[in-house]
This record gives sequence, C-alpha cells and structure tokens, in this order.
Amino acid sequence: MRRTDIRNVAIIAHVDHGKTSLVDCMLRQSGRFRDTQLVGEQILDSNDLERERGITILAKNIAIPYQGVKINIIDTPGHADFGGEVERVLRMADGALVLVDAAEGPMPQTRFVLGKAFECGLRPIVVINKIDRPDARPHEVVDEVLDLFLQLGADDTLADFPYLFASSKLGFATDDPAKPSDSIQPLMDLILEKIPGPDVDIELPLQMLVTTLDWSDYVGRIAIGRVQSGTIRKGQNVALMQADDRIVATKAVSVYVFEDLGRVEVHEVDAGDICAIVGLEGVEIGDTVASPTEPHALPRLKVDEPTLKMTFGVNSSPLAGREGKYLTSRHLRDRLMRELERNVALRVEPIPGTEQFSVAGRGILHLSVLIETMRRESYELSVGKPQVIFREIDGQMCEPFETLVVETPSERTGPVMELVGERRAQLVEMTSHNDYTFMIFSIPARGLIGLRTRLLNATQGTAVIHHRFDDYRPMAESIPGRSTGVLVSIAAGKAVAFGLDSLQQRAELHVSPGDVVYEGMIVGENSRPEDMNVNPTKEKKLSNMRAVGHDRNILLKPARKMSLEEALEFIADDELIEVTPSLIRLRKILLKETDRRRANRQAAG
Repeated sequence: MRRTDIRNVAIIAHVDHGKTSLVDCMLRQSGRFRDTQLVGEQILDSNDLERERGITILAKNIAIPYQGVKINIIDTPGHADFGGEVERVLRMADGALVLVDAAEGPMPQTRFVLGKAFECGLRPIVVINKIDRPDARPHEVVDEVLDLFLQLGADDTLADFPYLFASSKLGFATDDPAKPSDSIQPLMDLILEKIPGPDVDIELPLQMLVTTLDWSDYVGRIAIGRVQSGTIRKGQNVALMQADDRIVATKAVSVYVFEDLGRVEVHEVDAGDICAIVGLEGVEIGDTVASPTEPHALPRLKVDEPTLKMTFGVNSSPLAGREGKYLTSRHLRDRLMRELERNVALRVEPIPGTEQFSVAGRGILHLSVLIETMRRESYELSVGKPQVIFREIDGQMCEPFETLVVETPSERTGPVMELVGERRAQLVEMTSHNDYTFMIFSIPARGLIGLRTRLLNATQGTAVIHHRFDDYRPMAESIPGRSTGVLVSIAAGKAVAFGLDSLQQRAELHVSPGDVVYEGMIVGENSRPEDMNVNPTKEKKLSNMRAVGHDRNILLKPARKMSLEEALEFIADDELIEVTPSLIRLRKILLKETDRRRANRQAAG
C-alpha cells in the first residue's frame, strides 16, 4: 500500500548551495507560523557552531503540512566531512530535492550525495538555486546535471528528472528563470506530484531502523527513524535487534512524531512516518526496533570508513588546568565514547601503553568540529598532527585520494598550479566562466594537509576550495611538508615587547606582549626551515640613566592568531596543539630543549 498523506523528502546538495535557506522559504510558504516564529535566516541551523560557520553540521527533521499532506523534510549537511550524516538519514526518505547552484553547477559533494540517493532508490527533483546571481547560467547547469545523472548510471526514468529554478534568497520557485514567481508554491506542488508516498504494509510485524540518536537530560536517548512496516504504540513492548545478532527486550515508553519545527507525543505511529521513541535502553544507530513475537532485523547502516586520524590526549602543558573543568583521561574517554553513539563516521581507539586515543574521521573539519564542541564544554586536551589512514589492498600499500576543486580568478591560476603540483596532484579538468577558472585535480589526501592556507595566501584570499574523498590508490611519492621552522620559547613567563621586537625581523609572531608562555611553546613561525630557540620574555636591562644609548619606539606587527583548522594544518609531527576553553596554543611534544636534541640525535643515528 502506498500512503498518499505523507511525503518523506531529503534535501541534499554541495555546501553553500542554499539548502537551509530553501527550507526557510518552505516554512514561510506553509502559512503555519507567525512572523515572530520565523525570525532570521537559516532557521534550522540552531547549533552555535552552525551559526558561526554558516554551514549545516547535523541533519534535522521537520514536518510541514501542505494541502492535507504531511511533508517530512530532512535537511542534510553539505560539507563532505559530514557525509556520514547524509548517508544514514537518506534511508528515511522516498525522494530528494537536489539543489545545484545556478552559477557553480554540480560540485564534488553533489556527485557524492546524488550517488547515495540513487543507492537508496530515491526519486530526485532538481532545483537550480540562486538564479538571481548575476553570473547565473541556469540552462547550462541543467545540462551539466543531466550529464552527472548519466555518469552515475541513471536509467531513463531517473534521467528524465523534473526540475525547477529557484531563489532561496528572494523566496520563489519557477519553471522559467525569465519569469520569476512570487512564492515557493510551484516547488511544494511538484513535491506532491513527483515524489511518491511511502510504500508500506501496516499488516506486517513492526520494523523500524534507527538512523539518528538524540539526547535529553530528562529522558536519555531518543531513537529516531522511519517505521518501515507495522505500527508502533506508546507503552508497547518491542525487541531491539542489535549488532552481533543480539536481541534485547525493551519498551517504547513514549512515541513522538515531527510537527512543524518540533515534536508532539502521539499514541501510535503507522508505517511510512518518521518518529522518535523514548525509553529504548542501550539503543544504537543501525539497530532495528521490531515486534517481540516476530523479530526481523533490517540491514544495518553501512557508512564509508574514515580517512584521517589524529591523537587526542590530556593537556600536559605547564598551564594545564587553569581554565577547563574536565582534565583527566577518564573524562576524555567518556566524552569520546558518548560522541560515538551519534557520530557514525567517527572511530575511537585507545593507544596501547598510553593515556591517549586515536580518533579517526572524514577530514580536518569533521574532527575540528568535535574538538571545538569539546572545548566549549570546558574540556582541556592536546591534539596531534592529522595523519591519513593507509590500507593494504591486494598486497600493495594504498592511500586515500581526493577530488580537489579550486575556483580562482584566471590571473591567479599559475600559483595554484605550482602549489598543487608540488603535492603530487594531477589536473583532471579545467574550465572557465567569465573571469574565473575552475580546476579539478586528483590529489593524495596527504597533499591536502596544510594546502588550504597556502592556496589562500597565494591567491590573496580569492580561491574557493572544495574537496571530497574519491578512492584508495597505490601510494604516491613523498610529499613536501612545512617549508618553515618555528620559534620555540626557552623560558617561562610573560612575553614582553622588547623580547619580541628582536624576533619579528626574522619571523611571524604568534604571541603578543603580555601573553603567558612556557618552555617548549611555539611563539612564532621562522622564515628559515630550521627551528630556533628564543626568549620572548627578555627585558631591557636598566642601567645608569647617564649611560650612552638611546630608547626607540617599539612597533610590533599584530600577532597571527590561528583558528583551530589553521593550527591543525600548520603543526609538524613533533608538535601538538593545546586546546583550552578560551585559547589555542602550539607546543613541541618534548618541552625541554635537551630532550628534543637527544631525540633528534637518536632519529639521525
């Protein structure tokens, strides 16, 4: 039986193509809200980090009633590092709105999410968004999307996809970009017409795949998923089908469905709808909620493996414990294990013989969001240099390769080609639109670490850079690392202007006068390849007032304050990042100069 009163729709696209803004338009079109309830933009990006960075990090569920039909909308992240969120929530949908920027066209993440949508059998509607851009080329982009569909093996039915043109910013959708409409209603009508309702069998035993976990301080874990068959009722006894064929008897204490921007408690939920269940002890993502009399498990979720790892440990610097509340390895382990419950693309393993953990994820942004979240929760920790994860395939050591897309003004292509070429990248395609050049490269993931900052510097901040995982291939040649050394403090105390003045001639400083430093802390970037030991706390010696000499005015350049992502790309193998709730410091793993010299001699011998 196919339900006609429900549509389950996922919104998928590359980062910054306007998914969350489009959801804002659909919320306003529904007429269910007062103006005061829909204040601002990107209403679903409620997380502080999402608002600050302007990206969606967590998938969100809402429901909009339209012409007697309930439309369950799943807003997904667009950044490649959060692909794990996309992969699992697509299992709840029957159709997908594929958003494509009218100027940029299909990007690497568009290919990824579209491929996953085809694997799940979703019916796509293509929305060419941002047609109000002055450089928009909507009809060309439709042709590019068709090419992408065919490259991904779409059959005749899928290749004949419905499409609309839209502007999330101006709040309209239309079938002709030359004739703007006054509302998003054409898109809502197209959803009802082209996306099928869920195909269900209410008579079969209960089955529901848990695709998302939420948490409440009052009721604990909340399991979210789509009821595939049967009916689930409040207070019903259920069987929880877990990994390794374990079956746990438990009870659905409360059942909720999504309504508008929130959830409402109901007595029962029939197959085809998306619901949230409270009371399932020990539930994990990928478990099946089934009938206790006829328990049958649905196929567990499979998520692509992580490609990057880094070491997390407790903060061991001399300044540890001054700001944070959670400082011990037990606190760190408990927090990482809690993150594993809802972050399916993350892997955490204790490092034998140490109190450190190897944390693996999809990319630097994926892991830096976790670190940023932890520091805001008052954790202190130290983080090592990101390392790619190698695999042995058919007896040959392989490494991850990624597709890198760089958009830059045409006159800046030279520095980009030079920098990317040093990192063993191969040019796949180069095209031009107006005064901009699009370059697509295949590059080892090792080559991406530290590349973004250098590309932005080389193009004076004009480059737009995207990348996503492609596949594992035999290892490329060695890749040059950081070309500069660092300034390492040999003293503890407060940095003073006199001591920093003599250093700024040969380096870029990372500290300002008054900043607290300690032995082994990195206080600047040397202009030469070797590290240099310095004393930023050195003060001017005061002597007889009649002594020969003169005072001069000290002018210091502003210190370079790195973001967390910049610091992760900057550090070398023998360095760490010290993360506290308010500060990010760089340091050597071995703080004492004598220990570093001894380690260098042993490495050379």
